[in-house]
Amino acid sequence: MPPEPSTPFFRSLSCEGAAYFLLRLALGLNLFLHGAVRLPALNAFADTLVRGFAQTPLPSPLVHAFALLLPFLEAVLGLLLTLGLLTRAALFGGGLLMVVLIFGTALRSQWETLGLQMGYVFLYSVLLVTVRFNALALDGGWNVRKR
Repeated sequence: MPPEPSTPFFRSLSCEGAAYFLLRLALGLNLFLHGAVRLPALNAFADTLVRGFAQTPLPSPLVHAFALLLPFLEAVLGLLLTLGLLTRAALFGGGLLMVVLIFGTALRSQWETLGLQMGYVFLYSVLLVTVRFNALALDGGWNVRKR
């Protein structure tokens, strides 16, 4: 095993806490930016989604309303995960959001995209089941005790 870094901070941060932080931060930034970049062109995004679901049984007004809401949900959930605030709720909400997206993706028969979405559900699930390692988070304190 490599020697511990010499700073007190790293001596007190467990490997599990550091790993959890990195995965939560990466997933949070991914989700936050996924939503944030869509906000300036929200109507164009919604129109594109409505066209993409035209051949599905979903009513266009429902798709349009969801498309207007989706970037806000992604940005808020992503920001919460990035900050480590309301982490459990944000992870569960993000997982549920992925289930909704999987439903739509399946209706469009986009199986490769659905496979990627399943990977996200896996990440949300892993983070949720290992939330006890949440470190460097606003809601979990700094949780830097060595385990």
